[in-house]
Amino acid sequence: MILYRTTDGLFVEQDGRFYRVFAESFDALVVLDDLQGFLSSVVDKGDAVPHLDTRKLLTPIGSQEVWASGVTYYRSRSARIEESKAAGGGDFYDRVYSAERPELFFKAVAHKVVGPNGKVKIRRDATWSVPEPELTLLVNPSAQIIGYTIGNDMSSRDIEGLNPLYLPQAKVYRESCALGPVILLEEEPREHREFPIQMSIQRGGRSVFEGETSTARMKRRFADLINYLMRDNLFPEGAFLLTGTGIIPPDDFTLEPGDQIEMETPEIGTLKNHVVCG
Repeated sequence: MILYRTTDGLFVEQDGRFYRVFAESFDALVVLDDLQGFLSSVVDKGDAVPHLDTRKLLTPIGSQEVWASGVTYYRSRSARIEESKAAGGGDFYDRVYSAERPELFFKAVAHKVVGPNGKVKIRRDATWSVPEPELTLLVNPSAQIIGYTIGNDMSSRDIEGLNPLYLPQAKVYRESCALGPVILLEEEPREHREFPIQMSIQRGGRSVFEGETSTARMKRRFADLINYLMRDNLFPEGAFLLTGTGIIPPDDFTLEPGDQIEMETPEIGTLKNHVVCG
């Protein structure tokens, strides 16, 4: 099943048919003990709507915090090491990749998250900016994965490379995170799933970058990341967790205002965003 958040309300899709979900809010669904059972009852009633206008899609988030993972793919490890070396940094990213404890950091509060077809920003004081496509987990307060979406972890590589303590400035700023377009709901508990991920960047009507990866290439399992996220932490409304990127443009590439970013996972859809300067 797929969950949609639109200006007309919440809807669930199954077998190509759409059903209105009567719930107090997105948050009210996330905290349900048996979300699958509740939505199955909605579908079983058979009151399908004739059409769902996907142009009315909203960011699929309520009041959840958004967190992110770093250096979970070998490709990310290599890129972080190179940007650090370019700025005279150390080998800390290599050590993070090999360590038992993952890199986790706070990314955004809900009202700063961009949705489908929204505008993501590059910092005015950055010279090397990239998008980072990431499979994103929706976790309930009991630390269970209840769904998946696509996340864009916008990053200022020049700022991050100067000093690891600058990571919040490189990663956490207004409209530096996008989620969507929908939530693919999990049907059964599992530690990990394999999702193909693709990204393309268009500039002036032509492609300037294309890349692909799969969560099968991750060093860390989803369950491990969630385990560390939940340690000494509480998420009463649940949380989103970006799981790291395995697609990184070449070192001579930087985003420009007007670029269009498309991130795709077939089961979830395509997250499209436009780039503006902060």
